[in-house]
Amino acid sequence: MFTGIIEEIGRVAAVRKSEKAMQLDIRAEMVLSDVRNGDSIAVNGVCLTVTSHTNAVFTADVMPETMSRSTLSRLTVGMPVNLERAMPANGRFGGHLVTGHIDGTGIIRRIRREENAVWYHIWANEALLRGIVEKGSVAVDGISLTVAAVDKREFLVSVIPHTAGHTSLPAKREGDAVNIENDCIGKYVERYLSCEGEGRGGVTQEYLRKNGF
Repeated sequence: MFTGIIEEIGRVAAVRKSEKAMQLDIRAEMVLSDVRNGDSIAVNGVCLTVTSHTNAVFTADVMPETMSRSTLSRLTVGMPVNLERAMPANGRFGGHLVTGHIDGTGIIRRIRREENAVWYHIWANEALLRGIVEKGSVAVDGISLTVAAVDKREFLVSVIPHTAGHTSLPAKREGDAVNIENDCIGKYVERYLSCEGEGRGGVTQEYLRKNGF
């Protein structure tokens, strides 16, 4: 479990690809201070397991499922990546509940500045947008952000200077893809209400009336 508060910006040190999977070497400092093999580190919002490490680099495997749902397959040597260690039980909860399990990707459609903030207009498909609500939380490349607005085509986030200075967002350009993880609580609620695959019709007005609501 993560919070979406980025601890440091790492750099891709090596990429080894097979047909559908890959192995990454990430150069870092802070997140390696207490790392052990088997620990979880979120890389651009994707929860990866440390398989080996030195004092300067850690290695992680990326399976086909992760490759197909995230932007990790587009990483190249030297690219900056957002890094966050798993949240300690006694730590501060500064962002929101982030699992590191990416729901899909979006495209930065527009970037514009307003005073001390930078607005990012991010296009996403209908399935992703259904789980994004105004003033709710969303993780973009692992960064916990507040949704400023959302419509049928895109959602908007406004980024303060501190966030820009401590994440890889300034390296992004219009047209770049980003990893998106919707609020996990919202996903559970949606699943419960729809009752998909259970042979039931979900929570409807008729269902509520029959049960005394």
